Amino acid sequence: MLGVVVIAEAREWASELESLFARTAGRFGRADLRWRMRDYVRGLLAPVDRKNGWQLAERVGHKTPDGFQRLLNSSRWDADALRDDVRTYVAQQLGPGGVLILDDTGFIKKGTTSAGVGRQYTGTSGKIDNCQIGVFAAYATPLGRALVDRELYLPKAWTKDRDRCRAAKIPDDREFATKGELARAIVLRCLAAGLPADWVTADEAYGQDWSFRRMLEESGVGYVVAVPKSQQIKSLAGMWRIDELIHDAPEEAWQRLSCGDGAKGPRVYDWAAAKLPRNLVFDPDPPTHHRWVLARRSLSEPGELAYYLAYAPVEAGVADLARVAGSRWAIEECFQAAKNECGLDEYEVRRYPGWYRHITLAMLAHAFLAALAAQALARETAETTPPAQSHSAWQRSGASWTLSCLHLAPSPIPSDTH
Repeated sequence: MLGVVVIAEAREWASELESLFARTAGRFGRADLRWRMRDYVRGLLAPVDRKNGWQLAERVGHKTPDGFQRLLNSSRWDADALRDDVRTYVAQQLGPGGVLILDDTGFIKKGTTSAGVGRQYTGTSGKIDNCQIGVFAAYATPLGRALVDRELYLPKAWTKDRDRCRAAKIPDDREFATKGELARAIVLRCLAAGLPADWVTADEAYGQDWSFRRMLEESGVGYVVAVPKSQQIKSLAGMWRIDELIHDAPEEAWQRLSCGDGAKGPRVYDWAAAKLPRNLVFDPDPPTHHRWVLARRSLSEPGELAYYLAYAPVEAGVADLARVAGSRWAIEECFQAAKNECGLDEYEVRRYPGWYRHITLAMLAHAFLAALAAQALARETAETTPPAQSHSAWQRSGASWTLSCLHLAPSPIPSDTH
């Protein structure tokens, strides 16, 4: 009986993969490119020790990796168009009302010729290293999470050297952009494409950027973003550091809430939040959103606090903010899964187009795995649990403390077949 179930699941997985290939086939103008793309993605999904060109080629029955190298480096196809297909597929599989998460990850490299490589800090190694940095977006809902967009960060040492850029096939119109600017472009692109995200979240590297937060507010999307303890809160009466404001919160202001499940069950912290007064110059009347300050306190280490700024629909409560703040870990899980299971970081390309092509194909493979997991979870939930009550119905009941003294200033895998 178990064997029958396994065979049925394998057929279902193969059918889903074929469906995904069919919906992306139009991005590859020639039949040989389509077959090469299919083989490459199958190789990325296969249990290969190291997903470099030779091992992927051997896995799918190619004599040499030359075909894969042409696919990544010299063939004519649009990686951005394929990225759009990945984003649409993820949205359809994971459903609406999710959180768009921004973060970057490093790709440790040797040498100086890979596009964008340089000595820079990366959380991948936790130090300054010779690496490339990619800025990514993930989309997360209760059904799962997957990567939906990407940009390669180019340090100024690269963009100021146009000969070096041309050697790496970096377009002449690609100028220097900070990681924050790349993140803003990604968010605007996702929202313009109709990704059904209700919220955006990011760590303090992005959250402390006023222009990033302002862009989200102008786009009408809620956010909960981490900020450093030194973050300044502006008001007509002066400025306060966010840690000073939280320090003055009475003990009864803290609520014990879960911000989502982790590997060991619910991740529970103490949370304190305060609504900030409206900006009377820019905000509509009646308001559609409120701005908040938010803090998270560890139960085991009470002195360990994290700080956030939020912009949330008027009906949202503290538990909603905690849930969105806690969803940021999902992109770390995406990075880990995409690197461990789909070869996201095991590419051998050095030129700019090759990076985007490999990364996008690895995102396609990861999206397929996310879709399978989402479908399995949806079936399991339908079979074992009754319809759930709306998540926000009980979340809005928590009390919050207020800062009435503040008035914001107007700045604010099947086998190969050929």
